[in-house]
Amino acid sequence: MSDHHWQAVGRLDDIPLRGARCVKMGEITIAVFRTADNRVFALEDRCPHRNGPLSQGIVHDACVTCPLHNWVISLETGLAQGADEGAVRTFPLKRDGERILIDLTRAMVMAVEE
Repeated sequence: MSDHHWQAVGRLDDIPLRGARCVKMGEITIAVFRTADNRVFALEDRCPHRNGPLSQGIVHDACVTCPLHNWVISLETGLAQGADEGAVRTFPLKRDGERILIDLTRAMVMAVEE
């Protein structure tokens, strides 16, 4: 039996290049990002600094810059970069051809813990 609950969140082309698309999971909003080289990542859509909407930030390399105060967050780890400290939750993704699937098991556990 699998510990993962993979759910489709769309196709690669549904996410703008160097942009994001949001998915709601209960009270949690998850931003699914697409980099210039078509890698995809999922983070909770709130900056660890002041809860800014990361989905509206600028995607560059494997990072996103928060639109409120320019904090740079790693899409791979969720960690703030440079001198800034803090982290945002990450969620596992996988691609099945052009479809993007997210592991909602972790999102569901986190929603219960909050």
